[in-house]
Amino acid sequence: MTGAIPTIEAVTAAKHQTTQRKSAGHVIVESLEAHGVERVHIVPGESFLDVLDGLHESSIETVICRHEGGATYMAEADGKLLPIPGVAMVTRGPGAANAHVGLHTAWQDSTALVLFVGLIPFEHREKEAFQEFDPKQWFGSGAKRVMVLDHPARASEVVAEAMFAASAGRPGPVVVGLPEDIIKMEVDGAIHPYIPVASGGMTVEDWKSLRQSLLESEKPLFVFGGNDWTHAGAEQFTKWLEDHSLPAAAEWRCEGTVPFDSPSYVGPLGYGRPAFSNKLLEETDLIVFVGTVPGDVITSGFTGRQNWDQRNFIVTIDPDLRGRSGPLSHQIVSKPDVFIRDLVRMDLPVKDSWREWTQELRGQQEEFSALPSATPGEGKASMDTLMANLVPLLPQDAMVTFGAGEHTNWAHRYFPTRGYASMISARNGSMGYSVPSAVAAALQYPERFVVTIAGDGEFLMNGQELATATQYGATPLVIVSDNQEYGTIRTHQERDYPGRVSGTQLQNPDFAKLAEAFGGVGIRVETDAEVPDAVRRAVEVVKEGKQFALLHLITDQRQKAF
Repeated sequence: MTGAIPTIEAVTAAKHQTTQRKSAGHVIVESLEAHGVERVHIVPGESFLDVLDGLHESSIETVICRHEGGATYMAEADGKLLPIPGVAMVTRGPGAANAHVGLHTAWQDSTALVLFVGLIPFEHREKEAFQEFDPKQWFGSGAKRVMVLDHPARASEVVAEAMFAASAGRPGPVVVGLPEDIIKMEVDGAIHPYIPVASGGMTVEDWKSLRQSLLESEKPLFVFGGNDWTHAGAEQFTKWLEDHSLPAAAEWRCEGTVPFDSPSYVGPLGYGRPAFSNKLLEETDLIVFVGTVPGDVITSGFTGRQNWDQRNFIVTIDPDLRGRSGPLSHQIVSKPDVFIRDLVRMDLPVKDSWREWTQELRGQQEEFSALPSATPGEGKASMDTLMANLVPLLPQDAMVTFGAGEHTNWAHRYFPTRGYASMISARNGSMGYSVPSAVAAALQYPERFVVTIAGDGEFLMNGQELATATQYGATPLVIVSDNQEYGTIRTHQERDYPGRVSGTQLQNPDFAKLAEAFGGVGIRVETDAEVPDAVRRAVEVVKEGKQFALLHLITDQRQKAF
C-alpha cells in the first residue's frame, strides 16, 4: 500500500542525512516525504508560497482543489484509506475557515489528518492584519493539537510532531500554522526522524478476562468500527470470527472491515438501521467493541445498552473513552491490529449456542440485504432499481463513498463491501463529503471501481471537485439521487411538524449537463425504465478509465430504502 509508515532504515537514513542550508518551507516538504506522504490536497495561498515552491520538484503529488472544504475532505479520506495521516494545505483567514468542516469530520470520525495553514507574517501578529486570526483560538476545541511554527529551525521537528500527534492514541486532526515570513528563512536542512506510535496490546489479565467472558457467554457479539485498522488485521479478525462461529456488527458507516458476505457479518448499527438490529444490543449477553465505543449513534441516543448489569468489553487505544455510554466491564487499551494479533491466539471451543445465534442473525441480515428486483417499475427512477442493476456489475474490490442524507441508506443496505475501507463516509453527518472522498479514493486506488452516492442537496456543496477529478484523471462513478429536497430534514420535519413543509424544498440544475461541463460523461435518468441501460453505460465509461461518469436520477420524494 502507498503512504506506508517509514521503516527503521528510512528513519536512520533521515537522522544521518547530509545537511545543507534550505528554507524552512522546503524542509517541511522534505519532512513530509520522509514520513511517507505521497499526496497533499491544497487550495493555494500567498501565505505559504515557500511550501508550494518546495512542492515544485518534490516526489509528493500536489492535488489542487477548488474549495478548502473539498481539499480537507480529500485529506480526511486519505487518513481513512492510509496507515499515515492525510495532509491538506490552505491559506489563512477565509481559507482556514472553509477547511474547518474537514477538521470536525476528522475529530468525530477519529481520522488522522494534518492541516497546514499559512499565516500572516510573524511581525504583523496581533495588529489585525489582513486575514489575521488566532489558530489556537479557532481550532483549539476541535483538534488534537494546534502548533504554530514560530522558529524556522523547528520546521522538521514540528512536522514530525504533527504526524505523530495525529496518529498517536485515538487518531484525529492536527493543525500546523505556518507564518509567511518564518517559512522563508533558511535553516540547517536536517530532517527530524519519524516518531514511533505506541499501539498498546492485551495484557495477560486482559486476555484471560476476555477468554473467560467469551466462554461464559451464550450470545456474544463483536462490534467493529473506527479508522485505525489495516487490511491484514481486518482479514485476520474475520477469519477468527468465522472459525469460531461468532457474529460481528458494524459501527455506523464502517461496513466492510468484516466483509458484507462473511457468515459472521450480521449488519450495521447506526442511523437507519434495520429493525432486527435494534434488538441486538439488548439480546446479547456480551459485547466486545473493537476500535469504537458504544456512543450515541450505536446506542440510539444513549438509550440502548444502558443496563449496568450488562457486560461490555471495549478495545480502544484511547484511555479517556470519549463518547462512551452504558456499562464498562473491561477496557483493553490497544489499537485493533495489536488486539487482533493477541486475539487470534485464543482458540476457543465453539458452542452450539454461538452457531445458532450467529446463523439466526446472519439470516436476518441476508434477508435485509437481498437485492430488490432489477426489473424497472412505473414512474420516476428508483434507487432500488439502480442498486439491483449496479451491484451485479461491480468488481469484487469495489468501493463506495458518500456524505450525509437518506440517499446513503441504499449503500448501507445493498452495497457489497468486501474489505477494510471499502466504505468511506463521514460519521459526523457532514454533507458535501461524497465527491471529494470519491476523488481521493480514485486517486489512491486507480485500479479499483469507486462509486459515490450523493443527494441533490449534498452534491452542490462540493460537486465542483469533479473539476479536480478531471484534472488528475480520477474516474469514479457518481450517482446523484435528485428528489429536489433536503430529504432527511424533511423526514424529521414531517415527524415533528406534520404537513408544514418549510425550508427543505429545492430547485436543481441538470446535473448530467454539469458533469459534461466538468469533463465527464453525464447521463440523465427520468424514468425507472431507463435505469438498466443507463447503469450499464455508466459502468462501461468508468471501466474504460478515461472519464468519470455521473448518473442523474430523478427520484420520487416518497422513496425510502427501508
